[in-house]
Amino acid sequence: MDFDALVVGAGPAGMIIAAALAEQGVNVGSLTASPLRQVWPNTYGIWRDELEALGLTDLLGHCWDNCVSYFGKGEVNHGRAYGLFDKVKLQNHLLAQCEAGGVTWQQGEATQIEHDHKHSIVTTGAGESIRVRVVIDASGHKPMFIQRPDQGAVAFQTAYGIVGHFSAPPVEPQQFVLQDFRSEHLSVTERATEPPTFLYAMDFGDDVYFVEETSLAMAPPVSFELLERRLHQRLAARGVQVTAVQEVERCIFPMTLPLPDLHQPVVAFGGAASMVHPASGYMVGALLRRGPGLAAAIATALQDAQAGPAEIARKAWQELWNRDRLRKYYLYRFGLEKLMRFDQGLLNQHFDTFFSLPKNQWSGFLADTLSTPELVGVMMRLFAIAPNSLRWGLLQMPGQESNLLWQSVAS
Repeated sequence: MDFDALVVGAGPAGMIIAAALAEQGVNVGSLTASPLRQVWPNTYGIWRDELEALGLTDLLGHCWDNCVSYFGKGEVNHGRAYGLFDKVKLQNHLLAQCEAGGVTWQQGEATQIEHDHKHSIVTTGAGESIRVRVVIDASGHKPMFIQRPDQGAVAFQTAYGIVGHFSAPPVEPQQFVLQDFRSEHLSVTERATEPPTFLYAMDFGDDVYFVEETSLAMAPPVSFELLERRLHQRLAARGVQVTAVQEVERCIFPMTLPLPDLHQPVVAFGGAASMVHPASGYMVGALLRRGPGLAAAIATALQDAQAGPAEIARKAWQELWNRDRLRKYYLYRFGLEKLMRFDQGLLNQHFDTFFSLPKNQWSGFLADTLSTPELVGVMMRLFAIAPNSLRWGLLQMPGQESNLLWQSVAS
């Protein structure tokens, strides 16, 4: 089988880039280890205005206008609507785009890749060979073919959540809670010796709620056992018990993956390309925004009949991780290193300060839609209005912060 491009993986990243390439007129093959229509396991959230800009709000399964958080100063009303994707709608929407563009799907596991000056040859577990001009690896955080440098321990965000019925509402009616860092349900020893965690929760209606205890990035990651215990402690302190469980979610993903080798003859997209937002853990919005640009760069490179995998991949990497995006990546990583070292008190001060910024600034920061100068401006403004104790914490650089800051300048 011969294709112009082969996409490895059929999660959100794989389907988004396959659909975008097909729209460019590229002859696309896609290889998926799982059944094509198997429903994706994770929950995907996004701010509604990000989808409004793309004309895709009909892909939301739930949406909340009452969006709040709880930090050191009490309730913070974000004044911004938040939604959850209907995973089946999103999946079917992307599959329809792929079908319209003639994407060829094949179930199988990619096991080996070889390159010559004109083609890449992917071998499957069944021994079949697929010859293509460029491979896009969208197989997730542990990709099949993407190489990246070893830069030490990777920090992970973990979460343990329950969808179900409760003896009393765990959140207010029609409310979405982005982050609840209140910790009165923990003992003094637990607060002093265990990492901070927060509640992420929402009312689904019909007496169904989703509650999830979540950690910020930590290395090693916070265990599911600790998160489960914390969640039940939090609920018990409010006089709430779980009466029926519909679904349990255990989620873990890396927040500090190093960037891939940007000189390799294979392209990456999604988690394989380290596209998880280091400050928020979100990615689907960025995939939807950045997929068309990457697809256009690949389609343009393919127009040169003499270009081989290395040249096509080089132009794709230049689009995906241009200098502005590299600078922002290191600035976000710099900020995350700070948060990973903060205790409960400093985290509360930080988030109270962050969400007191103008909405266009904090929303652009979380969506990764700011330019580098705008991002620097937001970080400087946060420092300027922060209390002195938080400023002192931001000035400390005991770990990788100075190196990350230097890389943001040198990129």
